[in-house]
Amino acid sequence: MSGPVAREVAVDRELCVGHGICESLAAELFTVGDDGTVHTPGGAIPPELTGAAEAAVAGCPSRALRLVPGKTR
Repeated sequence: MSGPVAREVAVDRELCVGHGICESLAAELFTVGDDGTVHTPGGAIPPELTGAAEAAVAGCPSRALRLVPGKTR
């Protein structure tokens, strides 16, 4: 039996305009950089931050964020 599938956040830099809502909802996962777009640490979302990541994706007004399956190692 396998556990939950790891997920990552994908950022569409063409859509991101740096509202910062994602950063306010999940500062551990998102930072709006000097370039005006969001940056993530990359890699799988820690299980304890899954809810915050989902809220940030849902709250992005420009729809620049989405959750994708994580990479297997």
